[in-house]
Amino acid sequence: MRCERFELTDDPTGLAAALRALVPAPESVRDAVAQIISAVREEGDQAVDRFTREFDTHGREPLPLAVEIEDLAVAEGGLGRAVRGGLERSIANVRRVAQAALREPATVPFEGHEVILREAPVARAAVYVPGGRAPYPSTVVMGVLTARVAGVGEVIVCSPPGRGGDIDATVLGACALAGASAVYRMGGAQAIAALAYGTGTVPAVDVIVGPGNLYVQEAKRQVFGSVGIDGFAGPSDLMVIADPDVDPELVVLDLLAQAEHGHGTLVVAASDSPELLDGLRGRLSDAAETGATAAVVDTPGAGEALKLAEAFAPEHLELVGLQAEKLAAKVTRAGCVFVGERSGTAFGDYIAGSNHVLPTAGAARFASALSPSHFRRSFSEVRIGDAAAELARAAAPVARAEGFELHARSMEARIRDNARR
Repeated sequence: MRCERFELTDDPTGLAAALRALVPAPESVRDAVAQIISAVREEGDQAVDRFTREFDTHGREPLPLAVEIEDLAVAEGGLGRAVRGGLERSIANVRRVAQAALREPATVPFEGHEVILREAPVARAAVYVPGGRAPYPSTVVMGVLTARVAGVGEVIVCSPPGRGGDIDATVLGACALAGASAVYRMGGAQAIAALAYGTGTVPAVDVIVGPGNLYVQEAKRQVFGSVGIDGFAGPSDLMVIADPDVDPELVVLDLLAQAEHGHGTLVVAASDSPELLDGLRGRLSDAAETGATAAVVDTPGAGEALKLAEAFAPEHLELVGLQAEKLAAKVTRAGCVFVGERSGTAFGDYIAGSNHVLPTAGAARFASALSPSHFRRSFSEVRIGDAAAELARAAAPVARAEGFELHARSMEARIRDNARR
């Protein structure tokens, strides 16, 4: 695996940009995705079947789009005891963390009126589960459980079928365990279009979440506005800040584990120990080629490494060693933070309870992990009582300054209404 070495001097922002540049931006698929979306909007199921045959089953006739309930039951029954146990533990942990993120209604009282802050779930949501290189039953858990905790009534899962025409059995079993309402054999941009606009078989949804390849993410971008999305989840990335005395085997295993995600993945280790970095670089350079890119960064100290991490805004940030772990409370830009030698990133991917659908490519500057808030709408409930006249007198001049005379009159009418009482 390719592994570059850098030294942090006085420009963490510039170095963060240089690290990102190690993974070249992919070619635009905007036009190709637009054509797929247009075809699905016009032709519905027929277009989805055609693209499934072309991209997923490689010319073989695909199975029906909708997975039957009986098929899910069979897949659940076929799960091995250990895999089932791991999925059930993951479901319980993800549910518990998601429940902690729910917010109760809050009332903001004023003299004469009040504003109530409320949330309500969307009616129908979809979770895209990638296929292709590997099955991802863990993504089923992360998406479906979070939507269920948010209160979504109908949670749909879609995943691309393999050459044989079906979705991986472990993914189907996870759908049954997690409580998916329906499952569809479709992937790629055509799946996103079907979910956004509906077809004869697939109902249109309100929100689409989940990772996927470049075509999937570009499709999410293009349908945003017709539906809500969680964000644009690109190739994975990890930054590890490590003290000189940490176990290098644990650090390299975490870097290599993340590199398993393949092409476009970026893994970075930062430390003030040249010896540690030399060892890590040697191990990473000798690792099997996965399509991932690695880098090691020599930093003056843990504080400077944190400045680099804040500029880099990693999807995953690991803090390993006493000095690095003290930085945890100061982190503001990371998808998820893993603190301590025992807290490897892989735990977050499967079992810790945190969500593994995270902002990538530096989007942790402004975006967050998948949570119930992605499936819920926030809105205010306004109740104005005796303060109507006072508020009208204060706001009417502002409305007139904006050129909205009838807004002003609408509020002032409440002054006369109060006078008649």
